[in-house]
Amino acid sequence: MSKKYDAIIIGAGIIGTAIGCELARKRYRTLNIDKLPSAGYGPTGASCAIIRTHYSTYDGSAIAYESYFYWKNWADHIGVADERGLAHFHECGCMVMRTEHNGYLTKILEKMDALGVPYQLWEPEQIKEHFPIYETRQFGPVRRPHDAGFGVPTEKIISGAVFFPAAGYINDPQLSTCNLQKAAEAAGGEFLFNTEVTRISTANGRITGIVLKTGEQIESPIVVNAAGPHSQIVNDLAGVTGDMNISTKALKQEVAHIPSPHGFDYERLGMVTSDSDIGCYTRPEHGNYILVGSEDPECDQREWVDPDSYDENFSDQWQIQALRMGQRIPSLKIPRRRRGVVSLYDVSDDWIPIYDKSSLPGFYMAIGTSGNQFKNAPVAGLMMAQLIEKCENGYDHDTDPLKFKMKYTNLTINLGFYSRRRPINHESSFSVLG
Repeated sequence: MSKKYDAIIIGAGIIGTAIGCELARKRYRTLNIDKLPSAGYGPTGASCAIIRTHYSTYDGSAIAYESYFYWKNWADHIGVADERGLAHFHECGCMVMRTEHNGYLTKILEKMDALGVPYQLWEPEQIKEHFPIYETRQFGPVRRPHDAGFGVPTEKIISGAVFFPAAGYINDPQLSTCNLQKAAEAAGGEFLFNTEVTRISTANGRITGIVLKTGEQIESPIVVNAAGPHSQIVNDLAGVTGDMNISTKALKQEVAHIPSPHGFDYERLGMVTSDSDIGCYTRPEHGNYILVGSEDPECDQREWVDPDSYDENFSDQWQIQALRMGQRIPSLKIPRRRRGVVSLYDVSDDWIPIYDKSSLPGFYMAIGTSGNQFKNAPVAGLMMAQLIEKCENGYDHDTDPLKFKMKYTNLTINLGFYSRRRPINHESSFSVLG
């Protein structure tokens, strides 16, 4: 006899585990399934885990600002003890350079004003006060190291920056996912690891469950695709792509960890930064390192891959990101031994996630989330749980998209923004910035 659940979530990364937790809290008997050994083991564990409030869209910014309060009150949100401890939010703030590439943040600041998000305008002199190791002359447009003019500053000084105090990073993204697993289990949720789903079962035009690689069948009237870089594969198994205007695919990403320059305590004095003049974002990393990620400038070729078969080694991209950061920090010493992370993003066509039902009753999607949605996981879990509950009780989300009111900010957003059938959103940055 096959096992039965009220809801199966395919994926136990930060998004899938948050959904499992919130459904379990609504008294659904849930099962999170993941092909990896533990919660948050894959791309979530490799995440830079940056918490920030600014996005290129109003809805993205609204959810990010709401999510900030959940991270700030993480112990209250988890609500149970975890013998491994709780993930810690380092609220160091975020500095974003004002550049021609980002429109000097004019449109983003309009959204921040509308949402009540705090920020400060910094002049170049204030940037130097906080980062005396910085070169504040401009280098843009972003180039590759062998391009003419790379590393040569212009005569122009950077136009300043915006500092967002309600920002920082989570010290251990995998631990935060394990915390959510603990909360889900306390509410009755179950988890199954090292297990692969090979078939989505249907009958009479709706979901009936899944079939595992072992041949075992598990029954459920609800299945949620939160499979990260495997999301498109799971959608294909379910046969739900016919009415979707947005698709997802896996993108290889590399993050460099570089020692802070001698004499500067970046781990204590640093903050999250976003610098489109050189195409890099950063945050402090344990051991007085600087974590350097790419903002996906147009001059770099994106490496779309098969999530089950890709080169997990560092490429030349590691060196490129390190050299780009060396423009801003001339005293940066780039080690021969490469240290950092190689992992995958699950990317939608416009880098905005899909949080939605599907054309197949009982099948839901929380996909295209990698790179810029870790911070939004607490709210994503709540949104998806409410969406599932409403739709399973007859609500027509396609005709009248669900409105979701948020607890801390009292803001209400239209979940149609994250629809599978939306047109490409040209407000997006079309990058990891979302």
